[in-house]
Amino acid sequence: MKRRHIIFICHGNICRSTMAEFLFRKMAKDAGKADLFLVESRATSTEELGNPVHPGTKRVLDRLGIDCRGKVSEQITRAECDAADLLIIMDERNRRALAPFLGKGAGKVKKLLAFAGEDRDVADPWYTGDFETTYRDVDKGCRALLQELLRSIEP
Repeated sequence: MKRRHIIFICHGNICRSTMAEFLFRKMAKDAGKADLFLVESRATSTEELGNPVHPGTKRVLDRLGIDCRGKVSEQITRAECDAADLLIIMDERNRRALAPFLGKGAGKVKKLLAFAGEDRDVADPWYTGDFETTYRDVDKGCRALLQELLRSIEP
């Protein structure tokens, strides 16, 4: 079975998308399904390229026992958009910023909280400073995403 390639995307790839990448990986591993997914995260901007995970996100992940050492911000490419099965954005600003990279990938773009039945953005803790609210939203979205993907894969 082909692994589903998922890329979580936000503006800088140091807060929300990174949190989603590592949280989703842990959820898939805990469910015994890690081998079904290739999970990454990327930025739409170049502002944080090469920078490590934001300390606020790192604190959340550390508390959950998730190691994110070595992760640095990377910008999405058109080739990655074409290759991915799903491009998961955190907010509408990400959708607009992602447009130049899409090529054939426009139909693959989904907002994270849409999987949880909510039509709202994941607040950017870079601006709010509230990494706990961001964590709760990312957790909710990732849980719903994993359940939806497992339903579509398993009989």
